[in-house]
Amino acid sequence: MSEEQQQAGVTWAWAAPLRKAASRVRPTGVTAPDDPGDDPARSVVDCAVYVDGRRRPGACDYDSGLAAVEQHPGSFLWLGLHEPSEADFAPIAKRFGLDELAVEAATTHRQRPKIEHFADMALFVLRTTRYVEHSTLTETCDVVETGSVVLFIGDGYVISVRHGPAGQLTPVRADLEKRPDRLAQGPWAVAHAVADRLVDSYLDVAVAFENDIDELEDHVFAPQSQNRAAQIYQLKRELMEFKRAVAPLQHPLAALIDDKEGLPKEIRRYFRDVNDHLLRTVERIVTYDDLLNSILQARLAQLSVDQNNDMRKIAAWAAIAAAQTAIAGIYGMNFDYMPELHWKYGYVIVLALMFVVASAMYRAFRRSGWL
Repeated sequence: MSEEQQQAGVTWAWAAPLRKAASRVRPTGVTAPDDPGDDPARSVVDCAVYVDGRRRPGACDYDSGLAAVEQHPGSFLWLGLHEPSEADFAPIAKRFGLDELAVEAATTHRQRPKIEHFADMALFVLRTTRYVEHSTLTETCDVVETGSVVLFIGDGYVISVRHGPAGQLTPVRADLEKRPDRLAQGPWAVAHAVADRLVDSYLDVAVAFENDIDELEDHVFAPQSQNRAAQIYQLKRELMEFKRAVAPLQHPLAALIDDKEGLPKEIRRYFRDVNDHLLRTVERIVTYDDLLNSILQARLAQLSVDQNNDMRKIAAWAAIAAAQTAIAGIYGMNFDYMPELHWKYGYVIVLALMFVVASAMYRAFRRSGWL
């Protein structure tokens, strides 16, 4: 290595800490030229064009995909995104001409299930759910995890935006691609497949909830059970979160079933089947809620009975102790003129009397169920 190269290497090593410090104080929102944060494609999970129900071979982005859709009547583009930021979604919204009110739903995590129709596009919001495995139910453990899926359904395209780890749509796409006859029905076929998969996942979570409730019920009514009111309340809170994700979907599905102009007849029939599954899940949730209320009330009543039993035991032992205290108190007054005060066997007889009184009271309380 030459002397000039050695000097250049020393200069580079000396300047490295300064460059690192400068990168830390870079203003918020300003990215380096090679920073991957300014690449909208980083949130894209998959992008494909479907012609006559079959995926067009080769990779594509949404620009080239829309161009291909214009060249093939009856085809559509399916763009899948996962947790895009506002900066990521802005160029996509501009390219597809999405309404600004609908765009807000794509970057908001906590959206209520709904269906909204705009001029040339429909917004369909669904909630995702996932059962969180746990060995034992505690006062703080999570039972269900929720997220959301937002669908933008237009003429020749469908954009799916997923928030949260639950409700992965890759299996939905894979299943649909095995059924080109279903995909040939257009973007609403994708909307039905997504809704069908999510509602089926609701049923899976409901079954897991039922197992937790059965286990909790066994523990609550078991002999020598500990106080489980906190666990009951935690499970009830998790059930309420599950209910908020599932129950509001009834209205959007009913609106889709009644939409005889915007949806093909066959797709409406599919959505009717999804709605039947949803109603079954909602009925389960209502039943679980009533059952948890009953378990909680029974547990509180059980605690009240246990407290009454404890108070009766305490009162019985206090009465027995009070009788001994009364006898000992009388003979402990040390008066000069008391019957049998100076009797030779007085001490033994008083102890025997205290024992007989205590035994008689103990047997009486045992017979009455106080002890």
